[in-house]
Amino acid sequence: MKNQKSMSTLDVVIIGGGMITYDLLLPSVYHLQRTGYVNNIKICALDSTPLKVLKNSKEIIEAFPGQDFEAFPPVTEPEKNKFPELYKEVIAKMKPRQIVIVSMPDQLHYPVVMETLKNNQHILCVKPLVLKYEQAAEIEKIAYEKGLFVGVEYHKRFDRRSLMAKRSCELKQFGEFVMGEAKLIEPYFYRSSNFQNWFTCDKTDPFVYIGCHYVDLVYFITGLKPVEVSVSGIKGKFPNGNEGFMWANGRVRFENNAILSVIDGLGYPDQAAGSNEQNLQMFFEGPGKTGMIKHNDQFRGVEHSYLEGIGCGGSHFNYVSPDFYKLVPWEGKGYKPVGYGPDSVSATITMAHSIENEVQDMPAADSLKRRQKMIKEVDKKGIIATPANSYINELVVEAARISILNDGDIVNIEYGQTPHVKLRPKK
Repeated sequence: MKNQKSMSTLDVVIIGGGMITYDLLLPSVYHLQRTGYVNNIKICALDSTPLKVLKNSKEIIEAFPGQDFEAFPPVTEPEKNKFPELYKEVIAKMKPRQIVIVSMPDQLHYPVVMETLKNNQHILCVKPLVLKYEQAAEIEKIAYEKGLFVGVEYHKRFDRRSLMAKRSCELKQFGEFVMGEAKLIEPYFYRSSNFQNWFTCDKTDPFVYIGCHYVDLVYFITGLKPVEVSVSGIKGKFPNGNEGFMWANGRVRFENNAILSVIDGLGYPDQAAGSNEQNLQMFFEGPGKTGMIKHNDQFRGVEHSYLEGIGCGGSHFNYVSPDFYKLVPWEGKGYKPVGYGPDSVSATITMAHSIENEVQDMPAADSLKRRQKMIKEVDKKGIIATPANSYINELVVEAARISILNDGDIVNIEYGQTPHVKLRPKK
């Protein structure tokens, strides 16, 4: 095994400079840079506006003193100027087999991912990977043929409680899943963010955007595939006048006939104590008894009351969740990002790093075989979400989009040789 000093680092390009880049991706990558996995960092956005925010963030500067990224376009570029194709130039100039993080609106993932694969780069993509199963299958095939690793950022898989539940389910300690309910309501202030420019009825909805986390989590814990989806939505207007689904209610039936209800929205009160509302409850049937999983994800038993209101809502009393993402003191300079969010980002980047360092001295043919073997091992392990082990999500979101645009009609998911979705005919 090579020691850390002899291992090469990866250059990272983040495509998209919005909320998740600020709240999770850039801090996680910065920490990987100072711990020896990442070399140069570039961030490409549509315009300079979010890049200025990232560059000037007091929180990020204090946490990562002396660290920086190269901005595309430059932060000196007037904010009115837009560069929708700039990411192609940035990716094309990368050395082969580095890593690109795709952090764009859902409907833009596919073209960016395909451009990245064309340029022979590993990928970390925020969820969902794409909005159609056929696209996910295409990405899986191309990436495998090239020996490129693709990870999907379903970070709830890395929550220790989810991992505990998965193990207990594998040990048959709960029984058989029969009924569940999940909820994920994001803050009201999202409506005033850049969401209003892309979160429109024709593009996405709360179930697809955030509800997919819990559908993936139930599949992750139980191994059961979803076979039927029905989603109803409630529309509203963003401040700029665009119409979007502000609320969604989904019902997912699994292959054993179990049902999961999922409630999502952009409407958690800004002044409320939690930063959002999210939880999962699952019931199981056993011999003469029942089992249960209940995860209250919006708080982890931590309550803080501040002298002055903090956060976007400005609330004084807060249910503080230390488990997803927080910056905390550590033994090094600045602050360290901790939680299952950074763990998830780190897992994909360090896996790409491991692949590159494993094969760096091999002939091309041997290198490809080894890359493919390592990719298959990750697929089988099923912790890091990949196109091969999380494809059910593309089927679910594809079905969900059909359903919500058809007033909640049921859409079936059929597997077999060619998995696909199909709107159930009305009787």
